[in-house]
Amino acid sequence: MAKRRLGKKSSHRKAIFKNQLISLYKNDQIKTTLPKAKELSPIAEKLITTAKNNDVNSRRKAMSVLTDKKAVERLFDVIAPRYNERQGGYTQIIKLYPRRGDSSEMALLRLVEEE
Repeated sequence: MAKRRLGKKSSHRKAIFKNQLISLYKNDQIKTTLPKAKELSPIAEKLITTAKNNDVNSRRKAMSVLTDKKAVERLFDVIAPRYNERQGGYTQIIKLYPRRGDSSEMALLRLVEEE
């Protein structure tokens, strides 16, 4: 399955996803374009699954992707225990209104609330 290029070079795409992942884990939700949200969701879910192991190797793997110590700590100490019993589906994409300037489809990518 081919991934979306989003009109960016691979290094720029990786930087965008890293910054958006950090924001997602710090704030529990981000507002972005729909194609970016669809590409970011599986990456975020894989990191949460990795964080559920909570060992040194998992922390190093998460740190290599995120490079933000506070986001990694929040991922392991707050977010991963929240989904301990859940097998998957940690994120939710909610479509929003089109952006005013260029009519891009916008979406809210958020972490699912556990009851």
